Amino acid sequence: MATELKPIRNDADHEAAMEEVARLWGAKSGTPDGDRLDVLVTLIDAYEAKHHALDAPDPVEAIKFRMEQQGLTRRDLEGVIGTRTRIAEVLNRRRGLSIDMIRRLHDRLGIPAEVLIRPSRKAA
Repeated sequence: MATELKPIRNDADHEAAMEEVARLWGAKSGTPDGDRLDVLVTLIDAYEAKHHALDAPDPVEAIKFRMEQQGLTRRDLEGVIGTRTRIAEVLNRRRGLSIDMIRRLHDRLGIPAEVLIRPSRKAA
């Protein structure tokens, strides 16, 4: 049985939330578990932005780095992110990643979900 959702106030709360996200990973959007996952990711993101802002790399930079590592092109991301237009929007920081994009990037490219759920830094 899932525990009651509450704000993440310390590292112990954060660890418990991360364990719950791991348990719920892969839950379908629009289901109770999928909704719970979305809320937990939002709570984790808020906590990490406040307490660990410099720890994780930028999601867009992580995607570009993995593309370079694996010799992937933007076209290779069509089944992961979406259309060529959507890929350009994400990689040019005009559109954020959806939870479904995050799941596919994590599953197919092995990018840690904790990196992908972070807000992307704006291009300078």
